[in-house]
Amino acid sequence: MAQLNYKVLDESGYKGYVLRDAPEKVMQFGEGNFLRAFVDDFFDIANEKVNFNGKVVLVQPIASGLTEIINKQEGLYTLYLRGNEKGRKVDEKRVISACSRALNPYGEWDKVLELARSKDLEIIVSNTTEAGIVHDNESKFDQNPPITFPAKLTRVLYERFKAKLPGVVILSCELIDNNGKELLRCVNEYIQDWNLEQDFRDWVNNENTFCSTLVDRIVPGRIRDAKELEAINAANGYEDQLIDVGEIFGVWIIEGSESLEAKLPFKKAGVPVHVVPDVTPYKKRKVRILNGAHTGFVLGAYLAGFDIVRDCMNNENIRGFMNKMLYDEVIPTLPLDKKDLTEFAEAVQDRFNNPFVNHELMSISLNSTSKWKARNMPSFLAYIKNNNGKLPACLTMSLAAYIAFYSSDIQELNDKGLVCKRPKGNTYTISDDRWVLEFYAQHRNDSPEELTHAVLSNTKIWDEDLSQIAGLEECVIRNLKKIRTDGAEAAYKSCL
Repeated sequence: MAQLNYKVLDESGYKGYVLRDAPEKVMQFGEGNFLRAFVDDFFDIANEKVNFNGKVVLVQPIASGLTEIINKQEGLYTLYLRGNEKGRKVDEKRVISACSRALNPYGEWDKVLELARSKDLEIIVSNTTEAGIVHDNESKFDQNPPITFPAKLTRVLYERFKAKLPGVVILSCELIDNNGKELLRCVNEYIQDWNLEQDFRDWVNNENTFCSTLVDRIVPGRIRDAKELEAINAANGYEDQLIDVGEIFGVWIIEGSESLEAKLPFKKAGVPVHVVPDVTPYKKRKVRILNGAHTGFVLGAYLAGFDIVRDCMNNENIRGFMNKMLYDEVIPTLPLDKKDLTEFAEAVQDRFNNPFVNHELMSISLNSTSKWKARNMPSFLAYIKNNNGKLPACLTMSLAAYIAFYSSDIQELNDKGLVCKRPKGNTYTISDDRWVLEFYAQHRNDSPEELTHAVLSNTKIWDEDLSQIAGLEECVIRNLKKIRTDGAEAAYKSCL
């Protein structure tokens, strides 16, 4: 079977939108599954819907990557967006033609700099992982290429400055807080390290727009089942080595001015990209509702005998517990429009019930101590403050479920983690910071009262003594005993 390219796509009889030639308006640092299923999908739709008429050049951030395959397929790949949308099963296919080519800077740095000098270039996008936005003293101006991504970007911008070209919009998608601001900070540090002229510093800071953004789409990426992959290629009439899979839900929040929204093609194209003055409330929305829902129910659900998220959504007690936690306890503490928050929470249930994704509870359980602190504790404390000291029933039960999960018939502490036994008989291994696991191992023989007090009063875990919250210790003890005697599902049901 022929490998996908424009000629092969024509011969396959594909009837969807395709843009073969257009100016290269976007430089994208990152060629992996996420950006191709998210950012490049939005650019592709903008090309179709509002004639953005722009191509994306993918720059490989590290020495090994997909450049060779991307170029062999002339930038084409097939994207499948799958999931539930308002209770309806969705499986959409689109051939993405927004990408023109890929460059490997570890051998083609001159071509990257040539693109920097292009009059067509308008936007730079990046997703170089959480570790990508860093500054180090080993990155030098004359390296081919400089080591870190911010150093590469500084060099790209300098090339553009020397060519007397306008600044660009820089959209940072790395999963760190204030990603755009951090990227600009690193660029300014390289300007100082390399003793570059003040005019360049002024141009970087005044003529370019560094945007912090929040990205939200689950991208499994690969189709791992060989038979399914073979059937898809046969149905398409071509072999695609870059098939990408994402969930149907997606939203991209970009921090910027109203003028930026007019400059970007997304709003007119009707894709879920929103320019807002401050991305912080939307970050809080995602962490508290989406991530907080996961951490809030999965530990108890696992003890109740469930293994994947979708099955939890098909159980009225687990689903009901999650929804009550979100609608009654989390949403009232958040600073956004309640309609917006409710719609986001409704989408969460659809996303968790995705028939195409087997999201394992144990994978979500990794590092649950810091996750509960970051995702659930702010809602927990805000609810208490807003309700004159009243405890939130579901979040308090969730805290007890966290303790139960970390203390369920502890077997041993080994190199892989803390081994516990599930009520249905199998063992499971908890992964977390070593000191957390050692703490629970040391308290393995505690009574529920002793263990609860030790956990709640541990300021190293929570940065404060939660045992000082009126009534909390007694309530968590009752909940922990209920989970251990009646089971976690019954304990969750008692909150409804």
